[in-house]
This record gives sequence, structure tokens and C-alpha cells, in this order.
Amino acid sequence: MELVSSSRSVLPFRGGRAAAPSCRTASASSRRKGKSVFVCVLGCGGGEGKNMAERTVRRRAALALLLASPAMSVAFSAHGKTKSRNPYDERRLLEQNKKIQEANRAPDDFPNFIREGFEVKVVTSDNYITRESGLMYEDVKVGTGNSPKDGQQVIFHYVGYNESGRRIDSTYIQGSPAKIRLGNKTLVPGFEEGIRDMKPGGKRRIIIPPELGPPVGPSTFFSAKQFEVFDIELLAVQDCQRRTIAFYSDVVCS
Repeated sequence: MELVSSSRSVLPFRGGRAAAPSCRTASASSRRKGKSVFVCVLGCGGGEGKNMAERTVRRRAALALLLASPAMSVAFSAHGKTKSRNPYDERRLLEQNKKIQEANRAPDDFPNFIREGFEVKVVTSDNYITRESGLMYEDVKVGTGNSPKDGQQVIFHYVGYNESGRRIDSTYIQGSPAKIRLGNKTLVPGFEEGIRDMKPGGKRRIIIPPELGPPVGPSTFFSAKQFEVFDIELLAVQDCQRRTIAFYSDVVCS
């Protein structure tokens, strides 16, 4: 398990970063048909006296061995399960998360994010709803009226947080709400999905998984792709129409 603390920007508009790749070395051994087999997987560094062809053959042999050996697969699987089932580790990480969130002045009932290998466990209250897309949300206040549609303009306030509860951006601090027309791919997918079925006057907290967040490049580091949390207040929904005067054309929303 790994505690997450990051300062990556979580703005709801499209944008992202790529993380640098990493390399590792590993080793594996197994017995098949009474014969002892030992293969060393060479990573980034080359061994003295070994040429590139030998290293390539050994890497391929090691990969085939790992895929073909049930005993080793079970061993790796059991190791992962043992770590994730340790209640003491999880409680310890939750306590550490809480301390970090308090230091960052995170809002009450802020979700916790615990990383277990390549998986992330999101700890929330029972009030959250999880959609098939992976988006999670909790309605703090349900508004009235009609939900926005493509082509309409939404006027809203938002506060964005990273996984450690640190506030990254806020339209309240900026002093004016955001205005965006839906359907033109201006917002990140998770944010647009989260605001689509809100109604004017409503308040909602959404948790956006990495796959619905800003686009990023290939990554080998856990912290490169993170969950994002937004508190949204939908103020109004406006109809928009195109206006043309002589050679000038624009879109007016009201």
C-alpha cells in the first residue's frame, strides 16, 4: 500500500502531462519436468560479458516462464492479496490520510484514496453513487428545473481538489462563475458527465477516475494518473442561438 500526496493540477478543462518511464530488474525460478530452471531478467543495465542477443533471449525466456508457471502466478497473486487484506495497514494509511487532509484544510467527509499495487481503493460514505463509467458522486442539494443539454450554456461554481484534499482551483476565489457550452468537448469527460444531469440550484461532489480525467501520456508511476474531486454548484442553464449581423456572427446565450 502507498499513501498518496500530490499537487497535480485538477482543473476541469482539458489538459494533462506525461510521466517518464521507469525500468526494473527481476528474477524468476521454477522446476518443470524434474529439471531446475533459473532465468535472470536483465533490465536497463547490461551485464559484463553478455551481449544484447543473450539478454533478449533471457528476457523472452523469463516472460514465457512467468506466464506458463501456475505456481509462480499463485505466489504473486497471494502476495498481493495478503497486502490488501491487512487491516492494520489500511487503518494506518487512513489515519495518515486524515492528517494530510487536515493540514490541507480539506472539506468535511472528503474521500480517502488508498493505493494497493496498481489499484486504488476509494473510501467514501454510503451516500455516494457509482456509475458504470466509474464516476462517483453525492448530491448535497438537488436543484429544480431541467437538466442541461448539448448546445446549452451552463453557469456554475466549482472547487477542485487533488487526492490529498488540497484545493487547486476555485471560481469562488476568482470571484465569478464559469460559463461553458455543453457538447463542444471543452470540459474533461468526467466533469461534463457529472454536471449533465444536475438541475439549477443543485450542489454535487463528484469523484473523477483517471480514465475520465484530463488526457495524459503513457505512465509507469502510480501518481501520474490520479482521481480528481470537484464540488459543483449549478447556477443556471441558458439557451444559445447564433446571431448574424452583416459579416459578423456569434453565439448568444440567455
